[in-house]
This record gives sequence, structure tokens and C-alpha cells, in this order.
Amino acid sequence: MPTTYDSPAAEKTRQNHEILHGFYPPLTLETPRRSPMRELISTLLSHRTTHHDEELAYDRMLEAYGDWEGVMAAPTADLAHAIRTTRWPDTQAPRIQEILRRIKAEHGEITLDFLMDWSTEKGLAWLMDMPGIGLKTASLVLLFNFHKPVLPVDTHVHRIAQRVGMIPPKASADKAHQLLLAQLPADALVLLNFHKHNYWHGQKICLFSKPDCPKCPLKGFCNYYREHYGPATHEALAATPKRWEEDWGKLPH
Repeated sequence: MPTTYDSPAAEKTRQNHEILHGFYPPLTLETPRRSPMRELISTLLSHRTTHHDEELAYDRMLEAYGDWEGVMAAPTADLAHAIRTTRWPDTQAPRIQEILRRIKAEHGEITLDFLMDWSTEKGLAWLMDMPGIGLKTASLVLLFNFHKPVLPVDTHVHRIAQRVGMIPPKASADKAHQLLLAQLPADALVLLNFHKHNYWHGQKICLFSKPDCPKCPLKGFCNYYREHYGPATHEALAATPKRWEEDWGKLPH
């Protein structure tokens, strides 16, 4: 039975994954995009900041201080200047140094490799006890680097889940994490692809303003589409692209 606008949330989530997994390039777990420490600190730097400015801040920080020991020992005001392309450098600099000090004090060196042997629940709790680290950042580190069965819910995943009807319209991002995780297999590969495909979809098609609904392969069961265009016609469904076209632009990192 096809998924419709009135299908249960769990069925919409399953269909979302199936469709977007064919629409966008599939991912593997073999090579993390970044080291665990870089994933943690870069994601902290990325809050309300463009990817370009986040990368610039990270590169300037390591160029100035060499390694994490150097960053930890740097004058805080100087570190804030090095990461000045981020949104809140005066807040983020002491947070970064506190995180580094705590890791060094607890584990003797500045590494997150110990998280591989920890349970998902223990890893989430430990990371979220760090200053400035919320559920999304903790989940990104655990999923991308340690293949734990967690689901990062950023603004794009959250927006699409609400629009399609995979979660209630007013569900918070943290609540969305719980609801979507319960609707998906506890499989890191599935969760990685679900996260990244919805992230790409929110970046390129299901935009915050002026989403490109005619191009969207989810229109046959998306509440937002029905509210703005009416139920998708056979013609509209037939005209929907089957997969991402490279000439539409490069997919984000």
C-alpha cells in the first residue's frame, strides 16, 4: 500500500529514507569525514556560522597554536581572536579550553578514542556534560566517528520531519531525535544515510524559505506540499526527478 498524506508518521519516516536513499548518493561508514576531536570542536565552532567561516576559524586556531595542547594553553583572548570568524568567539574560546582541560584531566591525553568502548548512553551523557555540547553535536561525534546508533537532528532534518509529518509540528529538535530514532532501525549505516540525505535535502530542495517543492520526491506524502499545492497529481509525480542531478550543484560537506 503506497504511503499517503494520512499515513502514520513511522511509515512516512520509512518511506523518506527509502526514497532519499535512492535520490542522493549512498554513504558508507568506512572513513569518517573528520577525526573525533575535529568533529567535536568544528561542530562547536559551526553554531550559527557558515561552513566556510567555521573552517577558517579552525584552521587559524591550529595554525596559531599547533595542536590541542597549544590551544589549551593559549591566552583565551588570543584564542578568541583566532576563531573570530565564528558567531560567538568570546564564548566559544573558553568553552573549547575547558573541554580540552577536562579531557586531559580525565584521560591523560587529548583524545576521544575511549568513546569507542563506551556505551551509547554513557558517551552521550559524557559529551553533553561538556560546555556548549548539546544532543546534536554529541550525536554527530558518536555516529560519524564511532558508529553508535544515534541520530543527529539539525535544523534541516528537523524542518523536513515536521513538514512531511514524521513528527508533530511543534516537536522540539531533542524530541525529534527520540521520535525519529524510534521509527528507524538501530543501525548506524541507516542512521548516517538518513541524517545526511535529509541534511542535503534541506540544503538544496526543502529550503527554509521558498522550498523547491515541484522538484521534491517526497511530495506524494508531504503535508507541507498538500497544504501549499494540494494533493500531488499524477502529472506532478511523474515529472519528479528520480535522483539528484550533478548539474544542480555540488552537495554540501
